[in-house]
Amino acid sequence: MNVFRGGGGKYLEMTNGGTAVFVDVLMLAVSALAREPWHFRFAALLTLQDQNMMGRGAVGFRLAELDWGDTPQEAAAAKDFLLRVLDLALSRHRWEELTYEPPRAEGYLRTYREMVEEFDPATAKAGSCVMPGPQEAAMASCVRHRVLEALPFWEACVFCTAGV
Repeated sequence: MNVFRGGGGKYLEMTNGGTAVFVDVLMLAVSALAREPWHFRFAALLTLQDQNMMGRGAVGFRLAELDWGDTPQEAAAAKDFLLRVLDLALSRHRWEELTYEPPRAEGYLRTYREMVEEFDPATAKAGSCVMPGPQEAAMASCVRHRVLEALPFWEACVFCTAGV
């Protein structure tokens, strides 16, 4: 099982297939909204949740492990971005392009949105950051799928590695 943890002991646990769907719909949304360095770093973190590259049942992260920024303003902006990504994904942004129907995606997204909404970035653990650094941000776009890809980690997006 893959686990994404929030604060206060809350978590979202998904099967391998559920996690793949969750990452797919988030990549569609994050790719549409990313504009700032933190956004591209978060996109890179999402690409590292690609089980085709990282292994089945081996992905997930804690909100407390994200680099929310050095100031309360940076943390608020990062949290706002993540909530906007989740809202765009919940609007079914580009889901018609998926080669499958994601029946549980909306529930996963709603649960995760609640976790993010309740999370206080001030409680993040200093020094335990799982986010790729600025030099590893997902800045390249897959021409075929129009989403950010995993460069410099590998030359593919989550849809390419799935053979879509």
